[in-house]
Amino acid sequence: MKPYLEYIAASKEGSWTLFDRRLPAIPFEWHYNSEYELTLTLNSRGQRFVGDNMSSYDDGDLVLIGPKIPHTWCSSGDCGRGPTHQALVLWFSDAFVQSLIRPHVELRPLQALLESSARAIEFSEEVRARARPMICAMLDQTAEDRLPALLQLLLLLSRDVQARPLTSAPVHAMPDALEERIGRVLSYLHEHYREQNAVHQLSQIAALSRSSLHRLFKLQTGMTTTEYVTRLRIGNACAFLIHTDKPISLIADSVGYRNLANFNRQFKETKGQTPRQFRAAFNSRPEHLHRASIQDSSPGSI
Repeated sequence: MKPYLEYIAASKEGSWTLFDRRLPAIPFEWHYNSEYELTLTLNSRGQRFVGDNMSSYDDGDLVLIGPKIPHTWCSSGDCGRGPTHQALVLWFSDAFVQSLIRPHVELRPLQALLESSARAIEFSEEVRARARPMICAMLDQTAEDRLPALLQLLLLLSRDVQARPLTSAPVHAMPDALEERIGRVLSYLHEHYREQNAVHQLSQIAALSRSSLHRLFKLQTGMTTTEYVTRLRIGNACAFLIHTDKPISLIADSVGYRNLANFNRQFKETKGQTPRQFRAAFNSRPEHLHRASIQDSSPGSI
């Protein structure tokens, strides 16, 4: 199974992204990112797949995954702290973190941490225990306070002498030029997924022929542009269903569906249940009152 590229929309508040993902269960979604990803998993247990490594995980699992490494979590049950599984995910780009390391000698230890993440890193129990409250506290911090908190967290992780690599060898990255072209298309689709996007327009954005666009887009993301847009629309519809009381017909229209029957059909094909069933199942849980920005939705987020 080929992993798909999970596009991470740039944060409007800061230089990196914090996402609070809460679901009834964590599904198997084999994907990779262009960014570094630090994931703290709470109230969940199951199997973690990173590159060629498969391991069990439990409450408090903390892993740093370097760019381009395929990965996913797949839950088998919760840990008795409520029915909702939670993943606090921190994404940051290499350009961002290098811009901090280069002029500040105090941050040089982070370079070794980043290099080690090319094989993905699982942190020790002691460091996980110290990092957990630091990450959870970020949910209530402003973007200004999160930046120094992130640096303190990364410095803590860099000192973990008992951290261990997960994959047997570094994962070879895809060519930057290829990713940059498809990245332009992904950025455009995330801004205009509600619209009917003509193939010739996407070809112009990528500076590729139609056939090259189809081939390279599927190579990068594991799906066609049409499938990707559907995933975006349904993912954002899920966020609206969870975090708002909008009527389903209005939600369908707001994510780009002009035909309610078509929306219901594609939603059920993607999620295995109707939008009404999805909302009812999630709202029956105590944690449904948790509010998160619907702007954070991405293909792998819901």
